[in-house]
Amino acid sequence: MTEGVDAMKKFLLGAGLGYILGAKAGRGRYEQLVRTYRRVVDHPMVQGAAGVARAKISEKVRRR
Repeated sequence: MTEGVDAMKKFLLGAGLGYILGAKAGRGRYEQLVRTYRRVVDHPMVQGAAGVARAKISEKVRRR
């Protein structure tokens, strides 16, 4: 279960860092970062990996 928590912490850190860097670089850069993030998140390979990760986390949670 700590693997899922660690992954979530990394994700939140990355999202926060992206937000801060985008805000410092201006609105245009921020919007560019958001568009890139959405393209990555919506990519079928990322969706597939996220599904596998969710399944593994659920499996580990059910075992406990």
